[in-house]
Amino acid sequence: MIRTQGATVLSSIPLPEDAPPFSRARRAAAWLREHLHHPCPATVVVAGSGLGEVLSADAEILERMAYPEIPEFPRSTAPGHAGELIVLRLRHTPVALLSGRFHLYEGYTSRQIVRPLRALGLLGARRVVLTNAAGGLNPLFAPGSLMAITDHINFTGHSPLTGPNDDAVGPRFPDMSQVYCPRLRARALTAAMEAQIRLECGVYVGITGPQLETPAETRMFRTLGADAIGMSTVLEAIAAHHMGMQILGISCIANQNLPDCMEAVSIETILAQAAQAGKALRRLLDHLIPTLEEAP
Repeated sequence: MIRTQGATVLSSIPLPEDAPPFSRARRAAAWLREHLHHPCPATVVVAGSGLGEVLSADAEILERMAYPEIPEFPRSTAPGHAGELIVLRLRHTPVALLSGRFHLYEGYTSRQIVRPLRALGLLGARRVVLTNAAGGLNPLFAPGSLMAITDHINFTGHSPLTGPNDDAVGPRFPDMSQVYCPRLRARALTAAMEAQIRLECGVYVGITGPQLETPAETRMFRTLGADAIGMSTVLEAIAAHHMGMQILGISCIANQNLPDCMEAVSIETILAQAAQAGKALRRLLDHLIPTLEEAP
């Protein structure tokens, strides 16, 4: 049993299937408010596949919780996703790290996928850095490179906003003309120059998976204007934007999809290459994160 804002919440009593759309996120937020020993940081980082060590080893870990401990948090089942909420301090800057995310191909709904991020947003998080391991569609983007997301294509056929809306959280029909914050992207480009890291910019297309793309699909997505492809990020970006959060997206290009000479690739190879790209991402975030508190 926990108490929040004068009301008693019985976190052990399951909510009905038709519960209001934000009730489960609110329950998770209430539990975290009671059990976290530190205020929720303004900055959240979501770690993609194989990117659990996305922040510097020098970061001071303040507390960590496994997802199964937190009411209403799903469990990570995908390879390369630890399934932990970690509150840490990086060069005096507090950060909440969602180490592990959820995917449609695991059988989760779009609402379940975005619930942890929504809970942190309800606790006061104002900005989120969404990272992912992606396949490169732009032939100029080499494996191991990083790409700042300028826009996305939601090819999953799903939206976390489906169903009743909560007007206290966000509008029924949110404008999507500028999902990814240009100010945060400019800071990322500056941090990349300081760290001597090449940071590409491009469009990310989100698909359902878990199967990888065929040559014909790769050709189609490139024709649509996508530079990188993956199975995450777009639903989280929609939910965060709906809540008014600033969003920075960064893809680690784990492999290159060339439809005319497509090579077979395994998830193990993708995770290994993502871990290599993650080293550059870690250096980038070490330079970037301390500057985000200065963002308006």
